[in-house]
Amino acid sequence: MYVRKLTLPLVVVLAVMLLGVSALFAQEEMTMDEYSAQLAEWQKREVDAKAAIAEVDVENKTLEVEIAKVQAEIDAEWAEIYAMIDADQAAVQEYMAGLNDLEKEADGLAALTPDELYQRRAEIDALEAKLAEAKTSKISALTEADLLIAGIDGKIAQLRATLDAARKWDEYVVVKGDYLWKIAGKEDIYDNPYQWIQIYTKNRDMISNPDLIYPDWNLKIQRRLENNEYLVQKGDFLKMVAENPEVYGDPSRWTEIYEANKDVIEKCGTEGSKMLYPYQVLIVPGK
Repeated sequence: MYVRKLTLPLVVVLAVMLLGVSALFAQEEMTMDEYSAQLAEWQKREVDAKAAIAEVDVENKTLEVEIAKVQAEIDAEWAEIYAMIDADQAAVQEYMAGLNDLEKEADGLAALTPDELYQRRAEIDALEAKLAEAKTSKISALTEADLLIAGIDGKIAQLRATLDAARKWDEYVVVKGDYLWKIAGKEDIYDNPYQWIQIYTKNRDMISNPDLIYPDWNLKIQRRLENNEYLVQKGDFLKMVAENPEVYGDPSRWTEIYEANKDVIEKCGTEGSKMLYPYQVLIVPGK
């Protein structure tokens, strides 16, 4: 073990000695004139290097002075800007962090499916309100803030477009003198008074008697069907609806539809052929 530990240092020592001897032989081969010339060359190189270093030092100091001058000008400009926006650097950083949070919120909503976005549509309104509040700050005039705000505005616009495509209903606030036939006939509702029954069946949780509605009620005006709903077409009856491939594809399951909607279904005809009114919204259990 000791022999192995001493072997490597011994080899290193021998190598250094051999190099030293070689160097002595090499030096012995040089003449004094050659040695003097080489030494002079090295000394010249040293002088030149020191001169170059000194020159670089001077340039560095000059640059440092120029940088300090430019930085002072920048600081003065920012001081004026901060004075105009009634803020300091910390306030600006906090404001920008808030805008970044709003952008992340918009990106999170954009990642949702249209149906998920529709269910969380109130968050779009809240996001837009927060951005509107951010715009009231003087800090919003800064170029960086202005660009970020414009980007968030664009993302909200895209969310609105997606929401419009996914929208399932609007809301209508009942006013004095309204009745379902009149509401359905409004141009911005259905422009068809016969669709009063769609309003009635869509709002069955609120309306127990279609002849009685009251001011300030918020009625759902359906724009798209839910996955478990069916809009009755002219000539439909329960067996036909149940037989529809997009419902059950099985006419014998008409009773399931009836049980789920018997509070709004007009009973007529034989049991399996109960007639339905066009524009009724039926709940389809298990669809």
